[in-house]
Amino acid sequence: MNNQTTDLTGKLLIAMPGMLDARFDHSVVFLCAHSHEGTMGLVVNKPAGDIGLGDLLKQLDIPVGPDLASQQIFYGGPVEVGRGFVLHSGEYGVAEGTLRVNDTFAMTATKEVLEDIAAGTGPRAALPALGYSGWGPGQLESEIRQNAWLTIEADQSIVFEANNASKWEAALAKLGINPLALSGAGGRA
Repeated sequence: MNNQTTDLTGKLLIAMPGMLDARFDHSVVFLCAHSHEGTMGLVVNKPAGDIGLGDLLKQLDIPVGPDLASQQIFYGGPVEVGRGFVLHSGEYGVAEGTLRVNDTFAMTATKEVLEDIAAGTGPRAALPALGYSGWGPGQLESEIRQNAWLTIEADQSIVFEANNASKWEAALAKLGINPLALSGAGGRA
């Protein structure tokens, strides 16, 4: 068996039916960083309740344009739920605070990205989130082996454009899988 870790940075995780952790039921998670030290990602299909981007910008004393007032903020995951992250298209970045995932995606966790979004000078596509999803060394690989997750190449249309309620199905469709055909039980040949 090969013990090398496959780099999953920039991939999407799709929760399998029967996910034991209710916080990740039917989740699609974008993986911002993955290494032998652990994994960090953002759930991209679960809005964070009643708080919108306009509310957050007001709290930070950033002027809110009418097109931003109703934009959703997402539940990025159960770790540091009071901390904000913006997953965005790769053409944007700030000198301090942008993690370049690949040519297509980046993630910034500074107030500057929110100011730029409000001013209309931010990234072309953005998904603001509170909290993140984290796994310790080897933990995600173990969950994948236990059939908790499927992985696919990240697609901007799924991350930024798809209807939140249908992102899980859209991600599965990219694999050619009908959600009704999936089982939460796994096996080994």
